[in-house]
Amino acid sequence: MVLNIAYIESTQALNRIILPYAAAQSPENLTLSTLISQGSPYQGNLNSSLVIIDFSDFQCYLCKRYVDNTEQQINSTYVQPGKAVYVFKHLPNRGFDSKNASIAAQCTNDQGKFWEFHKTLYADQGPIDSGWVNTENLKKFANEIPNMNITQFESCLDTKKYESFVDKDIAMANSLGFTETPSFIIMNSEGSNIEKIQGPKPFPIFKSIIDNLESKISNK
Repeated sequence: MVLNIAYIESTQALNRIILPYAAAQSPENLTLSTLISQGSPYQGNLNSSLVIIDFSDFQCYLCKRYVDNTEQQINSTYVQPGKAVYVFKHLPNRGFDSKNASIAAQCTNDQGKFWEFHKTLYADQGPIDSGWVNTENLKKFANEIPNMNITQFESCLDTKKYESFVDKDIAMANSLGFTETPSFIIMNSEGSNIEKIQGPKPFPIFKSIIDNLESKISNK
C-alpha cells in the first residue's frame, strides 16, 4: 500500500484550521505524578513546578527540526537547571511505521535507554515509511546503544508490549485537540494551569510561555 503523502499534508493543513474551534477538554489525569506513574519517559527534577509535555512522532521531519534546535535550548535552559520536567508522549500519526517506532522507543524505557534511543532515531531519520524504522532496523538501532539488553528489547518489541500504552498516548493527544506533531503542553505539576503549543516553534516562543507560567505559579 502506498502512503499518500499529499493527502496527509492536506489533512494536517485542514486540522490547523479546524483545531482552534474544537472543544477539546484537558484530561483529568493530566498531572506530573500520573504521567510518571504510568511510565512516561521523562528528564529533569520531579520536584520542579513546571512540566513540558512533548507529543511527537519519530518519522516527523518537523519533530526532528524541533529536536535539533529548540529542544536543546529548552533542555539547557529549563530541564538541566532543575526548573522543569520534560515528558515525552507518543503521537505516531505520520506513517504506517510510526507506531512500531513508538512501541520500540517505549521498550527502551524499560532499561533507562529511552533518551539515547530517541536521539538515535532522530539523528538517523529517513523518509516516511521508507523502511528506515522497520522492525529489523529498530533492532539494529537498539543494538547500537551501549549496555542495551537486546534480548529483552526484542522480546518487548516482538510482543508489542507497549501498544496499548501508545494507544493511550494517542487518545490523550486527541482529548487535548492535538492532531499534528509536534505538539506541546506547558503546565504546572498539578495540571491546573495549562498552555498549548503546536508546531516546531522557535525557542523564544517557548521561553515566553514558560516564563509567564512560571511567574503565574510563583505569584500564587
